[in-house]
Parts: sequence; structure tokens; C-alpha cells
Amino acid sequence: MKKILFIATVESHIINFHIPFIRYFQEKGFEVHVATKLGSTQKDLKEIEVICHNVDFERSPYSASNIKALRQLITIMKNNKFSLVHVHTPVGAFLGRLAAKITNTKPVLYTAHGFHFYKGAPLKNWLIYYNMERLAARWTDGLITMNEEDYEAAKNLPLRNKNGVYKVHGVGVDLKKYFREEHVRKQVRHELGLKDDDICILTVAEMIPRKNHIQLIKAMNLVKRNNIFCFFVGDGELEKELRQYVKSSNLDNIIKFLGFRRDIPELLAASDICCLVSLHEGLPRCIMEAMAAGKPVIATDVRGNRDLVRDGVNGILVPVNDVEATVRAIESLSLDEKLRQKMGREGMRIIQDFSIENVLKEMDEIYRIYLS
Repeated sequence: MKKILFIATVESHIINFHIPFIRYFQEKGFEVHVATKLGSTQKDLKEIEVICHNVDFERSPYSASNIKALRQLITIMKNNKFSLVHVHTPVGAFLGRLAAKITNTKPVLYTAHGFHFYKGAPLKNWLIYYNMERLAARWTDGLITMNEEDYEAAKNLPLRNKNGVYKVHGVGVDLKKYFREEHVRKQVRHELGLKDDDICILTVAEMIPRKNHIQLIKAMNLVKRNNIFCFFVGDGELEKELRQYVKSSNLDNIIKFLGFRRDIPELLAASDICCLVSLHEGLPRCIMEAMAAGKPVIATDVRGNRDLVRDGVNGILVPVNDVEATVRAIESLSLDEKLRQKMGREGMRIIQDFSIENVLKEMDEIYRIYLS
């Protein structure tokens, strides 16, 4: 039986983004393997008959533990003859490609979900991640990008296959999952303690520095209307710190932390505006989900966000760390229901190209090239 190996630094990346592509290969008769740092949700992979390999990855490229992770990857590749290796996430992708070079495993595809070097990135990102990508490009047969800036940058990398750079419409969104029925909205709003005329802002993002939650928190402190509420979905290293900041700022009556949730479509149904104020992005799925649910989006004007949000059309783009602009965007959308509805409809129209069905077709064309 032919075998495929997916590699990512963290298990959640595989669970959240790659199940449709795992099933794609299984339906074609491939045995699918995953190499990642296994955690509490590995049962979700095993339930769909994925062969899981624990690899002791650390997200930091400076961690000595990644030497052990490289050895583990080499062993996995030596013990299995893979027809294709598909790598994701910066550290997992670099070590996966290095292990493939050492074991002479080919072909290797790499999906860049957002290069860590980008316009405006800190110098250290360019020194570390840019040079990592230039080196690993020599061991890469195909490089898949998700936004225009990354696509242009990838074309300048010295890939093993000079014509191996592609751009796809993200990881794909199942548009059928997002509810627009009024009864779902009413039920979830009741559970969240919201009245009919309350405005619900929803942010779905891991609580890490890159997601920059503090910009929205500071904006909420300046919003003058008293019927606007903000809900944060997600967990992460900054959760405790952000909770303390909200409490000490006396904002815990309007900003709520919902933790990790699996009912994102239902929460989107209950919301009026979605917000993502990241420092940088690849192509954020949470914005795609918001568009699929027909919600207007407030987002920072950065790579990835602006590939999805057309300013004034399906949302409002604001500068990074510009609290005043964020306040104006919130007040503008919260005061105008017709504008919210119009932007929501535009988002639903734009997101059609990003459907999981369309992305699977795009990936099928790429996979066929490397499996032929």
C-alpha cells in the first residue's frame, strides 16, 4: 500500500486544517501517516485510521529538543517508504525536509501557511526564518502558498523544482457548516446573556503575541456605547495575562473569555461583527469562517487579512496597533445594521472561491503532479 506522511509541529494544526486532505488520500487507497507532537486530541486522528508518530518538536527554532525531533523523523522515514511527504509549520517543515534529504525521501511538498519573514517583520525573523527557508528550499519539490505576498516571495527561493511554486485558496472552508437560521442565533445569544439589541463582537484566535488581542481590548475600553460586548474564543500562553488585564481595567463586564470551543458556527451565528487584529497572518481561517457565516470583519491591514477583507466592501481594515481606528470601525459597524448586512453578503460572495471543494480541486492538481 502506498504511504503519505504529513508533518506539522503541533497536533492541533493537523486536526484543524488537514482532515479533508487526509481523507482525500484515504479515499484513493493510501495509508496516511502523521508525524507531530501528539497531545490530547490524537484520538481524533486514530478514529479515522491515521497512523500517528510522536515527534518531540518545539516551536522555537532555537530549542535543542529539535535535534531529537530530527532523529525521530529520520527513523520514521527509514522505516517507511513514503510516496509523498507534505510538511507544514516552520520548524516541522524545516526538520521534515532535512530528514527527507538525509533519507533520500522524495517528493516533498511544503505548504507555507504564512512565512515568518514578511514586510515589516523584525530583523531576527529575516535572519532566522528567511535563511531557514532559503536553505530548505533546496530540498523542496513543491511550495504551496496562500497569499499574494508569500507567493511572490516563494518564487525567489531556490527550489529543487524551479516551476514548483503554487498559490491556493487557503485550507478550505466547508461553507455548508455555517448557520444563518434565526433560531440558532437566538438560542446562542440567550446562552451568552445577550439581549436582542446588543452587539456581539467575536474573535476566534489562539492567545499568543502574534494575535495581538490587546489592540481590541484597548479599543473596547474607549467604545462609548454600552451595548457592545466582545467574546474571545481560544486559549494559549497569554490567556491568564489577558484575563488579568481585562479585570484590572474593569472591562470584565463587556469582554468575556470562552476558552477553547468546538461550536464556532453556532457562535458565529450569534455574533454581529468578527474581529482579528493580528500582527501578521498567512490566510486566517477564522476570517474565512466569518465570511461564510455572512458577518462583516474588522481586521488589521496585514498580509493574509487583506487577501480576504476588501476594505469598505466586506469589512474594515485598520492599521496594526491603531486603537483609535479600531474604535471607529467598531462604532461604524455597530451603529449601522444595513451596512453589516451588506458587508456580510459581500463576504459570502467572495468566500465561494475558498470553499473546501474548490481547494481540494486545486490540491488534487498539485498532488497529481508529484504522485505521477
